[in-house]
Amino acid sequence: MKEFIINDNEAGQRFDKYLAKLLREAPKSFFYKMMRKKNITLNGKKATGNEKLISGDHVKLFLSDETFEKFSGSIPAPRAKHSLDIIYEDENILLINKPAGMLSQPADDGTPSLVEYLTGYLLDSGSLTEDDLRTFRPSVCNRLDRNTSGLIAAGKSLAGLQELSDMFKSRNLHKYYLCLVEGVLKQEKHIRGHLTKDKKSNKVTIHKEEREGALPIETRYFPLGDNGKRTLLKVELITGRAHQIRAHLASEGHPIIGDPKYGKTAGRVKSQLLHSFRMEFPAVKGTLSYLTGKAFTAPVPEIFLEVLKKEQLEESYYENLE
Repeated sequence: MKEFIINDNEAGQRFDKYLAKLLREAPKSFFYKMMRKKNITLNGKKATGNEKLISGDHVKLFLSDETFEKFSGSIPAPRAKHSLDIIYEDENILLINKPAGMLSQPADDGTPSLVEYLTGYLLDSGSLTEDDLRTFRPSVCNRLDRNTSGLIAAGKSLAGLQELSDMFKSRNLHKYYLCLVEGVLKQEKHIRGHLTKDKKSNKVTIHKEEREGALPIETRYFPLGDNGKRTLLKVELITGRAHQIRAHLASEGHPIIGDPKYGKTAGRVKSQLLHSFRMEFPAVKGTLSYLTGKAFTAPVPEIFLEVLKKEQLEESYYENLE
């Protein structure tokens, strides 16, 4: 017999969803049959699977060790070591300042990503245990291009992960970027277009008019300062498509400095000077209600700041950090 006590990371989900994670190798018919026969119980009673779990619930599996091991499988716990620049952390979420060059999510080739580094960090800090990974996986809720730096939000608890994900899907959480672009821009502007992606080249194209297969995009930018040749922009990402800011600004004739795909590299700058620097939380209900109205900022990388100093735009940057 195996017994499990539901913790905060597992609470809030249906019992059958929990069992599907705990017995990941078992067909669904197996644990429904076990519930009917009371070989799997919830708080000592027969269950149907649609019960919503709460912290402290007791789950008992009257299964042999061999059967449990067969259906639970090994605990795939991808993790890796990397120092993380954590801007904010509580029991439900983390906000991490991702460096340029780090993947946001796992790649097919096995290259470590922020997800693996996050898992390693939570295991090392004691926020997660190996057993927790049977039924809950921490994850990031937004992604940045590999060579784009800045704020990424991650769920540390199930409630945190679910509520953060909902905010990103509904576009209620406001995301602002800083970038240095070619040309002089003086007025804020709300630009719209349609985006298509070529998966083979991993490159997108922006179209002014609607067309079949194209996704609508919206971007708003605010000039913070210029030196007569280049402009520091604050950009609000309204829709969040692949390469949206990079391609959308390039299509307007203002490619981001250092962008090898939609512009060109510039001296020591080999990747785009694009940084997700601010997140503003809306009115939030539920577990994350304490984040209502809060805003968090992440400083730009050293190379970005060096270029701003060289371009005499450092003051414009510091004036807009808060």
